[in-house]
Amino acid sequence: MVSVILPKLGFAEAWRSEARTLLLKGAPPEVVSWRVEGEGGDLFGGFDMADEARYTPIQEPRIPAAFLPLAEAALCHSGPERFSLPYRLLFRLQADRSILQDRSDRDVAALMAMEKSVRRDSHKMKAFVRFREVGGEGDRRRFVAWFEPDHFILERTAPFFARRFADMDWMIVTPGAAALFLDGALSISPCEGRPDMPDDAADDLWRTYYRNIFNPARLKVKAMKSEMPVKYWKNLPEARLIPELIAGAERQVQEMRAAMPTLPSPRAERILSRVGQVDMPDREKVPDTLEEAKSQARHCTRCGLYCNATQTVFGEGETKNPLMFIGEQPGDQEDLAGRPFVGPAGKVFNAALEEAGIDRRQAYVTNAVKHFKFEPRGKRRIHKRPDKGEVIACRWWLDLEKQFTRPKLIVALGATAAYAVTGDGDGILKRRGMLEMSEDDTPVFITIHPSAVLRAGSPEAVAEARAAFTEDMRTLARALADLKT
Repeated sequence: MVSVILPKLGFAEAWRSEARTLLLKGAPPEVVSWRVEGEGGDLFGGFDMADEARYTPIQEPRIPAAFLPLAEAALCHSGPERFSLPYRLLFRLQADRSILQDRSDRDVAALMAMEKSVRRDSHKMKAFVRFREVGGEGDRRRFVAWFEPDHFILERTAPFFARRFADMDWMIVTPGAAALFLDGALSISPCEGRPDMPDDAADDLWRTYYRNIFNPARLKVKAMKSEMPVKYWKNLPEARLIPELIAGAERQVQEMRAAMPTLPSPRAERILSRVGQVDMPDREKVPDTLEEAKSQARHCTRCGLYCNATQTVFGEGETKNPLMFIGEQPGDQEDLAGRPFVGPAGKVFNAALEEAGIDRRQAYVTNAVKHFKFEPRGKRRIHKRPDKGEVIACRWWLDLEKQFTRPKLIVALGATAAYAVTGDGDGILKRRGMLEMSEDDTPVFITIHPSAVLRAGSPEAVAEARAAFTEDMRTLARALADLKT
């Protein structure tokens, strides 16, 4: 056996030197025992020269560039294989340099997992170190901080603080080691125990800052604890506020809602006045005609989307056994115009129909959801996909549209529309161009939503997506002709 003892500090550089020596001798991983000085020794430790004679030396070690950052991070891991795993993989790379490309390889997957954990721990250290001032001499102030990492990341992460806080002297203490930055020079030395850290006036600033950036409407406790694990709270001055802020979050949200303006926007007022006020229909009465359904839908409150949308956007077009197109929901321009498919996606839709020889005037065009769902971003309203509950709530109106028009063929434009008419919105690209059957045995043609064309990316990708969507419409035209015959 080959027993390698590494120092507690500077272990990464020592490991590189020892690993190279072992590699040159050809020592296989299974005969190498790694440990840090001060840890329990190997009962059979020592370098066996007789064993060495049986090794096959490696004259020119091959070390891929991609391996080095992975190995250097893994060496900082607190797991038992922090030294042995990188060497085992390094030894294997001498025979096959392509191993690193195989993420299913057990050693590669383990090394990448270790690297990710160390990188995350280093990120946490940068985010959650809190300095406290302890006085100073001359123009340079002095600070001290205590941090408890999961891994041995102090040597790896301390240079970040040296660059970030180069104008002050500081010390970061962790269990077992401390980083000292004094007069512009960084040093790492052994250290035991937590230092005395006085109260700091900056603690109140941290608490004030955190209280002001806390948004109760966006509170997700599980996600917060993932980003700011509870183990760090005892060393964070702002953490004292967290239980209080969580407990009062719902009350704050209700107060924010109550304080929101209740008047409609001037734009919505102008649209509603142009549409004209209609008498509130009898909600208990099931509509007898499509016009009655459209009138009743203006006052729809079946889901919460009506609260922010300007108006209900009902279907339009041919009403006697038409070709029925069903999209997802109205967009920004449809919400203002009160008509489906009049915005950018509508232009793509109309152009594809024209090229395929399909007359939109002979079709009935509608959406699975009748109100515009969006999230405000500055002055813009950004489309947000409706959830299944909203689709199911709006299916009442879609079923009435199907009942009164009795379409001969339905075209589901995208996953939401497919879910609304077939109960399955998954695998749209695999189902694209295929005919399926709805629950009432109406043929359903599956394709993408025309807005997907606009989101394709580069101009070349958009052109390719536009051509594919047009080809879908041509396939639809042929299916329509077959149904007529």
